[in-house]
This record gives sequence, C-alpha cells and structure tokens, in this order.
Amino acid sequence: MEADDGHVVMSRLTRLQRSVVGRVVIVTGAASGMGRATAHLFADEGASVAVVDIGQERVDAVVDEIVAVHGAAGVMGYALDVTDIAAVQAMVQAVHDRFGRLDIIVNNAGVSMGSAIDLDEDGFALAWDRTLAVNLSAYVHVIRAAVPFLRRSDAARIVNIASTESIVATPTLSAYSASKAGVTGLTRSLAVELGREGITVNCICPGPINTGMTEAIPSDLKATYARRRVPLRRYGEPEEVAHMTLNISLPAMGYLTGATIVVDGGMTIRHT
Repeated sequence: MEADDGHVVMSRLTRLQRSVVGRVVIVTGAASGMGRATAHLFADEGASVAVVDIGQERVDAVVDEIVAVHGAAGVMGYALDVTDIAAVQAMVQAVHDRFGRLDIIVNNAGVSMGSAIDLDEDGFALAWDRTLAVNLSAYVHVIRAAVPFLRRSDAARIVNIASTESIVATPTLSAYSASKAGVTGLTRSLAVELGREGITVNCICPGPINTGMTEAIPSDLKATYARRRVPLRRYGEPEEVAHMTLNISLPAMGYLTGATIVVDGGMTIRHT
C-alpha cells in the first residue's frame, strides 16, 4: 500500500492487539515495589491506572510520579485497607465512575509476617489471620467487586500475584506460604468459573525480587543467596515482574487462563 506522499505503508499480518491504550487497570499494593512498577508500566503503555494501597501519602506519591510524566487524566489514587470489603467495593465503583470502564485487575497487595509453629497463641493467630486476610481473602473480594464491570470489557484480565513460596518454602512463614498457595488455587478455580465469559485469570509467582519485603536482607547475603540458588545469579527487579503482568494482561493474551507463571531467575528449577 502506498500513501499519498509516496511512502510505503506496511499492513500488519496479525490481528491481535498488543496494546493497553485506553484500558483501565486497578493495581492493589501499588505504593511500592512490584505494584508501583506495575502502575508505572501500565501508565507508560497508555492505560488509565488506579493506584490502590494503604496510606494516603504513599498513594499520593505514586500518583504524583505518574502525573508528572503523563498528566492527571489517566490516573487516580485510592487509599484503603484491602481487608475492608465495603471499602473495596466503594473503590471499584469509584474507579468505574471515574474512567467509565474497567478491564484489568492486578491483585498485588501483600504482607509477610513471621508465623513459626511454636509462636505464642496470640502472636500466631494475629500473623495467620492478617496474612490470609490480606494475601488471599482480599484478592477474592476485589475480584467479586470487579466482575460485574469486567463482564462489559472485550478483554477482561485478572492477574493475581502469588510467590514462589507457594512452590518452595522458608521456615517460620507458614501463613505466607499457605496464603500464596491459596492464591494459585483461587486462580485456577476462577479461571474455570469465569472462562465461559471470556475473563482470563492468571497468576504470577515472583521469586527473589528487590522489594520492600526483601530490603532488610543485607546485600552480601542477597548476593550469596543469588550465586548459590538462582541460575541468573541475581535478585530480580520489580519492573521485570511488572512486564510479565503487562504481557498477560494484553488483549492478545485471550487464550491464556488458569496459568501460574514463575518469574524467579530459574530459582525453583535449580536442583544443585
């Protein structure tokens, strides 16, 4: 095909879209780490982004970062505790009211609390209940609130962030491991339940990533661990996980559902 100015305009050979321009995404746990990187990436790629996390100042900081680059039209912030079901429902409604649609949910909010089996009763109960409430129950409450709006999208995507702790395990983190294994099970179940409506549900299991949860680990210990356990010999960066989240959120990824995708530099496949 030749344009009016004589230049050749190439037609595409494929028909599926690798663009989220005009899509609307909710990212929970978006004030730091992988959630912040995910919010930034979706904004860079032309989506409208709802930055959701606990603490208004933290939320505002990420919103301000996006506004400084892309303007205010395509971003909003919402501070809440994801375990508050009424607040979650109000947030989802507010996002739809602001942008007029909802296409993508990224369930990323999470906590990690020590839950050694011989911890005192009150301490264990607190760690167990809070961890499962944030890391698992909140995911399904966000999804339940969003599904009526996702049904109106022509490319509805749900991405749940779990962890390689659902595959391997670290001592004294039973609540965290159980919650993340629950996320993978929830993903498979909802993929089957929502598949007939074209809503895909997938899960990402990040491995050792440089986030707030790992920043307390001394750098020399991180380096030693990476050399011994990770074939790529380093910790991953939040944006590397965010790119996988974006990839499986694309309209083109309509035939991937119920998958658990590991992003860990090869850690879980290393035997020796």
